[in-house]
Amino acid sequence: MINIIDRFLSKEEFDYILNYSEQAPYHYGEIDKKDALPTGMVHLVPKREMVYQLFESKTKSLFPDLVLNEIYINCFAPSEKPYFHTDWINGVTCLYYPNQKWELDDGGETQFFIDGEIRGVCPIPNRLVYFDANILHKATTFRNRHRFTVAIKYGV
Repeated sequence: MINIIDRFLSKEEFDYILNYSEQAPYHYGEIDKKDALPTGMVHLVPKREMVYQLFESKTKSLFPDLVLNEIYINCFAPSEKPYFHTDWINGVTCLYYPNQKWELDDGGETQFFIDGEIRGVCPIPNRLVYFDANILHKATTFRNRHRFTVAIKYGV
């Protein structure tokens, strides 16, 4: 299951998330899979933050039988090489793209490995993609700027 919702937030909410993503304190070392070198930077969004509360309120109705486990923001610099990975055996991962713009040659898609093929979802601003957390997936980076993605993870 891979689903996409475009224009997920209002313009004001989108601007708030974009600003938060650009200003948040990050630490180096997102680890996508065991025994792999870290890539990118990550910011764990505290539950008290409006960002957390906003995404919780906007996504909870999509997964009424699951528990929201965490929300964080990934930040990848140009030309980093994230790894394919799964998030959990059971659950759903949501990825939100707060980037200001996107054009085809920018790159930055989320790639999914399904039935021996790589399929991509474009990081169109204000898009939410959600999928079974056990699907192999990875980020790709933008050609010439940082790529932000808000990850919202639901589990059993």
